[in-house]
Amino acid sequence: MSTVQQPAPQLASFRRIVVKVGSALLVDPKEGVPRTEWLSSLAADLGMLHRRGTDLMVVSSGAIALGRTVLKLGRRPLKLEESQAAAAVGQIALARVWSETLAAEGMKAGQILLTLGDTEERRRYLNGRNTLDKLLELGAVPVINENDTVATTEIRYGDNDRLAARVGTMASADLVVLLSDVDGLYTAPPQKDPTATHLPVIPRITAEIEAMAGDVGSELSRGGMRTKVEAAKIATSGGAHLVIASGRVSNPLRAIEQGARATWFLTPANPVTARKKWIAGSLEPKGTLYIDAGACAALKRGKSLLPAGVIKIEGAFARGDAVIVRGPDGDEVARGLVAYDAEDAAKILRRSSEDIMMILGFSGRTEMIHRDDMAFAGE
Repeated sequence: MSTVQQPAPQLASFRRIVVKVGSALLVDPKEGVPRTEWLSSLAADLGMLHRRGTDLMVVSSGAIALGRTVLKLGRRPLKLEESQAAAAVGQIALARVWSETLAAEGMKAGQILLTLGDTEERRRYLNGRNTLDKLLELGAVPVINENDTVATTEIRYGDNDRLAARVGTMASADLVVLLSDVDGLYTAPPQKDPTATHLPVIPRITAEIEAMAGDVGSELSRGGMRTKVEAAKIATSGGAHLVIASGRVSNPLRAIEQGARATWFLTPANPVTARKKWIAGSLEPKGTLYIDAGACAALKRGKSLLPAGVIKIEGAFARGDAVIVRGPDGDEVARGLVAYDAEDAAKILRRSSEDIMMILGFSGRTEMIHRDDMAFAGE
C-alpha cells in the first residue's frame, strides 16, 4: 500500500448525494420496529444538507424486516414467497416511516421501487432517471428500495449497496454514502486481526483493495464489505465518490462532515464526463439522425436537439437507444440517447415540439435528445 495519503473530500462540496441505510441500522433487531430516535437524527442531518440546496436521495432497506414483524413470521429463514409477502406489507410501513421522519424536517418523501432491469435496460433507465430528476427539481427526497415483492434471486441486485451505486449513476450523483455497522475498510477484518489498519482514502480500487473485503457482518444485512467495494467500483466508474461510514452513531452525516473515521473511494471523473464517455464509447449506435445547420449551431451552444432540427432518420432504434447525430455534410456531430422510437421520431421530425401531442397522441419529451444524454464528437 502507498504511504502517501490524500485528504478526504468535504461533505459540503457535493451537490447531489445518495445515502444508503441498511436494515440493521433502521430496524431494531430484537423488537423488529424502526429505530425512531436514530432516524430522527439522520433526518436532522438530511434537513441540514437540504436547506443548503443539496439534492438528496435515500436508498433504504427494511421492508422485509418490518413486514416480518407485522406478519409475525419470527426470525427464521423465509421462503421466497414469504419474503415477497413481508416486503409487500413492510413497504407500506417503511414508506410511512420515511414520510413522517422527513416531514418533521420540512421535507417531502417520494417512494420509488426498482428492479435490476430498471437500471440495466436503457428505456426503463431513462424513465427512472427522468422521475428522479423531476422529484429533485420539485424539492422532494426520493426514497428508493429494491422491489422485493416481485424480484427473484435471478433478477435482483441482492443488496442495497450496489443499488445505491446504480441509483447514483442513474441520477448523476457526485457522492454515494453507505452508512454501515463498520466505519470503513481495513487491511484485514478488525474483529479477527488486532493489527488491522483502517484505510481512510482509496484513490483507486486495485486487486489488493478487493482482497481486503470481508464477508457479511450483520444478521439483518445482505451485504458485507465485499459488496461495498463492488458498489464503490460502480460509483467511481460513474463519476461519483463513495464513502463508507458508521451509522452506529447519532447524526451520522454530521459526523462524516466533522471528520469521523470513514473510508473514501475517489473517482477520477465527474458524473457528467463519465456519462458522456459511456454514451460515446460504450453503447452500440442503433440508428442515425441527420440535422440541419441551425440545429448544429444550437448544439454547439449547449442546447438540446429538438425535433424541428432533424431532417432525416435512419435505423430501427427504440426509445433510449444510442444514435449517431450527423450534420448536413454527413460528418458526425454527436452521439446520444434518443427519446423516441424510430417510428415516432419519423412522424415528428422538422416539427415544432408543441406539435408532438397532436401528431403522436401523447405528450412525449420536448427534446429528441436532451443535452445531458448527448456526447459530442471529440469530447
